[in-house]
Amino acid sequence: MADSKTETKTLEAKCHCGSVHFTVDIPKASLPLSLYLCHCSICRFTTGAPCIFHTSLGEGIKPNFIAPSSEKSLTTYSIKGADCTYDFCSTCGCHIAGVALDRQEWTVSTSIFTDHGPDNFKITTHTFSDSAKDKGFAQILTHIDGVKLPEWNPPKDDPRAKIVEAEPEVGEDGEERLRAECHCGGVSFTIRRPTQEIRDHELMHEIVSPTDPTKWLASYDTCSDCRRIHGTHLVGWTFLPLSFCEPEIKSDLKIGTSKVYASSPDVQRCFCGTCGATIFYANDPRKLKGPGNWQVVDIATGILRAPEGSMAENWLTWRSRLAWDEDCKEFDPAFFHGLEEGMKKYVIGKSGRELTNTINF
Repeated sequence: MADSKTETKTLEAKCHCGSVHFTVDIPKASLPLSLYLCHCSICRFTTGAPCIFHTSLGEGIKPNFIAPSSEKSLTTYSIKGADCTYDFCSTCGCHIAGVALDRQEWTVSTSIFTDHGPDNFKITTHTFSDSAKDKGFAQILTHIDGVKLPEWNPPKDDPRAKIVEAEPEVGEDGEERLRAECHCGGVSFTIRRPTQEIRDHELMHEIVSPTDPTKWLASYDTCSDCRRIHGTHLVGWTFLPLSFCEPEIKSDLKIGTSKVYASSPDVQRCFCGTCGATIFYANDPRKLKGPGNWQVVDIATGILRAPEGSMAENWLTWRSRLAWDEDCKEFDPAFFHGLEEGMKKYVIGKSGRELTNTINF
């Protein structure tokens, strides 16, 4: 009879493109693995997501890569002074893990595992929520299964507590701009506010805030494709014409260190090839002609450098309805219900009502 202390369970993980595919053998006594949501500026700016979903595999437990996948499928991003690297799929940009400098300890993204059931993983805490300035996603997902999620932040005098500040910016026309920039700075641009021409357009007005004409609409997306491309349970998007980005970015989405991954025949996803941050989502049906020759793209809100905080509330109005919520409900029901409830509460608190706007193009 096997010793219960040495029995293991094999868990499988895979990114969207399949270039990174592995299993891990976890002692059954260690399950479910506790995972934390980290909101630090490194995690947000290297993924483009609201936070990162991480769990430590434990000392001596490493991924067993399934051929043809191997560690060579990963791009390793090193950060000066950090005790780990951030590793992501070189092909689709999916965040895979934080890896100790000696490559012996792996803190993996749980969002890429094929079975995220409660027997395998359990969300236990928010970390570095103060780093977001406005508490970010931690103010939305406050409870799981009716239990309040605690927050952990380093003491104020701890160097790790230092917040990455952002300054207000203006364009050559003297109007406000909002900086979007990945962690390494290889992709950096600003966005403009909606114009009257956008607000008056029969289709384009759908991407403008329904409560404030100076802001863009934003939404959380929980589809399975996004989860396995970003390596996080969800991603935040805001929607605007590509021509509202400065400097000019062409329809091929190439800017700085960006790489483009075609997740389906008519969908292009852009990420930084150096640090892995998601930048854009674009699809062919949104290549509108219009008076401005507009092409609407989604910009990952995790790379926005809003002075007020990670929710960029001076620029964005968030809708309460989640995109592709059925995918999330199937993958992690407890997370889904906590998110759904928290998002409705947050939006009603900010806008006075639920916002369930749809984009019909």
